[in-house]
Amino acid sequence: MSVTLTDPVGYGLNFVDQDDFQLNPYLGQQLTLRWHGQIQCQHCGRETKKSFSQGYCYPCSQRLAQCDLCVMSPERCHYAEGTCREPAWGEEFCMQSHIVYLANSTGIKVGITRPSQVPTRWIDQGAMQALPIMRVASRQLSGFVEVIYKAHVSDKTHWQKMLKGGGDLIDLVALRDDLYPQVRHEIEQLQATHGINAVMPITDVAPIKINYPVQAYPTKIVSMNLEKTPEVTGVLQGIKGQYLMFDTGVINLRKYTGYDIEVMPG
Repeated sequence: MSVTLTDPVGYGLNFVDQDDFQLNPYLGQQLTLRWHGQIQCQHCGRETKKSFSQGYCYPCSQRLAQCDLCVMSPERCHYAEGTCREPAWGEEFCMQSHIVYLANSTGIKVGITRPSQVPTRWIDQGAMQALPIMRVASRQLSGFVEVIYKAHVSDKTHWQKMLKGGGDLIDLVALRDDLYPQVRHEIEQLQATHGINAVMPITDVAPIKINYPVQAYPTKIVSMNLEKTPEVTGVLQGIKGQYLMFDTGVINLRKYTGYDIEVMPG
């Protein structure tokens, strides 16, 4: 889904051959999603019976750097070893500045993203609040910093809890300042190894608060699966993260990247 940081967040469905289908106007209305049984690799365009790595055919999932394990665990980056699947892709996406942040979705978590993905990354995770805390010189360094902070805060979002709404707002600035003395020594070790400008604390940015278009949160999480039930329908009650919340259940649309899906209002 495409997202826009408005109040509340604006959501649209991405389609290959037409403009985005704006979802916010359909809150409180009946909406049907129908999968026609086809999946197309989002990279090479070939049809595939199964989607790998959220939208790729199997050959692309094994060949592309963006599908490698180090994308999920950037501290395991092996570019410097000369074994990156696509060095040019690594130069463009990994050997660039990254942001380490604190977010409040189902409690505090630490995460990483490229500056160009702010605030999209936070919205995709259903965060209520977010605050950048470090700017680093590469994706691998962002992974190193994230690992350091993971000893003190989670790096996970619990999607079922996120979809039940609620949660208290947190003073992220105070939390950032409380955490830093606990990680200072390890951060300074990274600076000594990679250069002081390679790992720079961010202290001059205010947190952002994110509101989502939700009329009612589900009291019970029922996950809907288009591969088991190719047509799902219900009254659209809310959108948060990459989930549509119907009165009949919830569905994670990111899971269906590359699927041939028809959207029918009413």
